[in-house]
Amino acid sequence: MQALDAEALCRQLAEQIRPHATPATALVGIYTGGLWLAERLHAELGIAQPLGAIDVSFYRDDYASKGLHARPQRTGIAFNVDGAHVILVDDVLYTGRTTRAALNELFDFGRPAAVELAVLVDRGSRELPIAARYCAHTLATPLPREQNLELLRDDAGRFTLKLTQAQPAPANR
Repeated sequence: MQALDAEALCRQLAEQIRPHATPATALVGIYTGGLWLAERLHAELGIAQPLGAIDVSFYRDDYASKGLHARPQRTGIAFNVDGAHVILVDDVLYTGRTTRAALNELFDFGRPAAVELAVLVDRGSRELPIAARYCAHTLATPLPREQNLELLRDDAGRFTLKLTQAQPAPANR
């Protein structure tokens, strides 16, 4: 896989969204990388609605087999979801299961008029019929399951993308 410039991809994603953002647009980031990206986009695009954050830990379809994420975060949506134009933001789109979980949680807050998905990278290998409306980069060849593409943020707030080996699933006890 070629090296990806996460900062350049973030700017590209902002430019894709900019023509479609209105005063009624709201951003909701999925913990952790998606929220980092949403924070940056929120500031860069001058979105007026408060930034929302979703932790999908309790909404995942593999919760029973994997258990709770080691550090669950607080979901917070401080705008009226009913009738809102929501852009759900995640760093890397893979199987679509995290997006499905985020949609389920978002609808617990109300019924938005529209929900669009924005991602930095689409790594392929979808398991659900989920597609991003805004995507800065799609990998030409999907990554193998043994690899993860992680968005990292340094102390200065700069983004990098790192290819790592996937952690093996814990054995059922």
